Amino acid sequence: MPRLALSDDFVADLISLQRPVQKEVNDAIQMFGSMTVPQLHASKGMHLEKLERARDPRIRTIRITKFYRGVLLAPDDSSELFTLLRVAPHDEAINWACKRAYSVNGATGALEVRNVEALEQMETYFETKSVATPARLFERHSDTVLRDLGIDDQVLRLARVCVTADDLTVMAPPMMPADQYEVLEYLAADYSVEDVWEQLIAPRGQTVRTAEDRPTVTLAEAILNTPNRIVEVTGPGELERILTEDLTRWRIFLHPAQRRYAYHPGFNGPSQVTGGPGTGKTVVALHRVRHLLRAGHDGDRILLTTFTNAMAAALRDSLALLLGEADAHLLERVDVTTVDSLAARVIRETRGRAPRPLSAAAEKSAWTRATAREELPWTEQFLSQEFRNVVLAQGLRTPEDYLRCVRRGRGTQVGRVQRARLWRVMERFTTDLASRDSATYTQLCDQAARVLADSGPRYRHVVVDEAQDLHPAQWRVLRACVSPQSDDIFLVGDPHQRIYDSRVSLRSLDIQVRGRSSRLRLNYRSTEEILRWSAALLDGQPVGRLGEDDDDDGGRDSLRGYRSELHGRIPAARGYASQDEELRALIEQIRTWIDHDGVKPSEVAVCGRFNTLVDTVITRLRREGIPAVAVKDDPGPGASGVRVATMHAMKGLEFRCVAVVGVASGVLPFAHQVTPAEVDAVQHQSDLLAEHCLLFVACTRARDALAISWSGQRSPMLDPVAD
Repeated sequence: MPRLALSDDFVADLISLQRPVQKEVNDAIQMFGSMTVPQLHASKGMHLEKLERARDPRIRTIRITKFYRGVLLAPDDSSELFTLLRVAPHDEAINWACKRAYSVNGATGALEVRNVEALEQMETYFETKSVATPARLFERHSDTVLRDLGIDDQVLRLARVCVTADDLTVMAPPMMPADQYEVLEYLAADYSVEDVWEQLIAPRGQTVRTAEDRPTVTLAEAILNTPNRIVEVTGPGELERILTEDLTRWRIFLHPAQRRYAYHPGFNGPSQVTGGPGTGKTVVALHRVRHLLRAGHDGDRILLTTFTNAMAAALRDSLALLLGEADAHLLERVDVTTVDSLAARVIRETRGRAPRPLSAAAEKSAWTRATAREELPWTEQFLSQEFRNVVLAQGLRTPEDYLRCVRRGRGTQVGRVQRARLWRVMERFTTDLASRDSATYTQLCDQAARVLADSGPRYRHVVVDEAQDLHPAQWRVLRACVSPQSDDIFLVGDPHQRIYDSRVSLRSLDIQVRGRSSRLRLNYRSTEEILRWSAALLDGQPVGRLGEDDDDDGGRDSLRGYRSELHGRIPAARGYASQDEELRALIEQIRTWIDHDGVKPSEVAVCGRFNTLVDTVITRLRREGIPAVAVKDDPGPGASGVRVATMHAMKGLEFRCVAVVGVASGVLPFAHQVTPAEVDAVQHQSDLLAEHCLLFVACTRARDALAISWSGQRSPMLDPVAD
């Protein structure tokens, strides 16, 4: 009887399919497992077909429905082990299958895939380009050395025409086999051959150093040697388990192209991984924690931190799932919390209690009280930003410090006399708050950083998710939590998702990631149509690089090169005459997703700019018989109902279908959140960018389908994607 294995690409396809199609896939697999190999070839219903144009002669397709095809890798021996590679619409499946070839890595013995057609085109292009350049990227390494590290003939030819590391980047997985690309990437970064062997090859169980002395690995053996990418179906309930398990299990799946960052044996200091939405940054952070737990000593403690309590709770659940029962005891060595919560705890443990956090409204009232004694030309908003973005950002302690400082990120000039007046106001503000036993969240972090600087580090490692939104005072807390040493800080983030005004120079805070910074470019969550549509929202926006402020001369970050191999429907954007019409259309859209497309209500999300709209949507959905829950109420994964949230609360979440409602003029950008240009031109641009990023974040939460709507006049932020 034939055996069947499932690749990670197949599982990703399967989860994204509509329920009726998933059932057809399940039926096809059950039929597949009930036949002998000769029966498979003879079956008209299964229609096992060899492709004439396939680059790999072992590639086959099977019929799932009239519209969908499964792509398989057939065995080339007596093992009868078939591997399901993809399930996709007919033409897409055939096109994908014809371009791919599978092989066994000569060093790791694992199964790997490449886009043969694309690599051949790359070889021709770079061969022509490199003619005028005598120096080549890998010229100091012989063919024998590269083959010993698992580089095969096709990849070797490509390596020989690479002139710069950027040339290599163009060929990144899934174009080039992931294991071979990783070897070349390490060599391009000046790692020694010995280091590459010890860090990439030996951990995979390889002990034979030379390629010519290694035994031949069969295709079936290679499939079993690749457990992180391929799982064998061991029983009739295996596929049902995959379909019915909570999707969180697949959100902790680590793609082979990400493994080198998560399981790097040791960075010589802080390290950073950036990437656009859906590129798996959080998954990399979780696996990095697991690696550090397994590789470290029993007494080593790890801080895993993020921006909000909801995301911290999600990280805690995902880490427990990733570790499983075997490593569950390791959770005792990990603190999963926000930086603000950590800061409050540090102060409470040191002083017996922590000041009460101040709400935005209470802070505005405090600034009004602080300015009551004299007439000043500045608004409460200006004073709050000056205090947060200059004084607390730089940790200024005295009026002399403030007089001498460079006011980074501020566009309004303030002379010495004005600075003296501003300092007096800020002193009255802090004194007033202290008398009321309260403080802003940023003040709490500033105080905690000073406590930690005196008391000493608390952790061996710090892993940071959503790093783009942390304030310099929060970074000082993290820097003081761990001693500067190897693998002290590992951070992941995306500057395009920065929705708070928290530009920071990590270098100035003794967090130097230069030379230890990597970027993820492949989106594993959203379709290419959603990714491109959402990216267009940020066209022309001056997005700075993560961890670099303007004084670092870090330049601008870009979404160029980010891509997805998933495809689906183009996002729908529609306007309506009234909110009632918009909500009626929303109800119809959600019913289509649930009733027609087979999407669970819990896999659908609706988001708007304000809580008032969130409450209105929940009320309307429930009135129409559609279960709905508020994300702010922290519904567990088992709770049924459409998730409804503000755009800010959507941060870090993902859903199969997302509706973004109320995207009207006057709402995005929201005038009260944007500093007038005449008050501070630089802050005005920064605030506008945050509004653009907020809409971008909301739209990129969608995996399969995205709908945007508004009533009245649409937001000008939709102009780049308007019809």
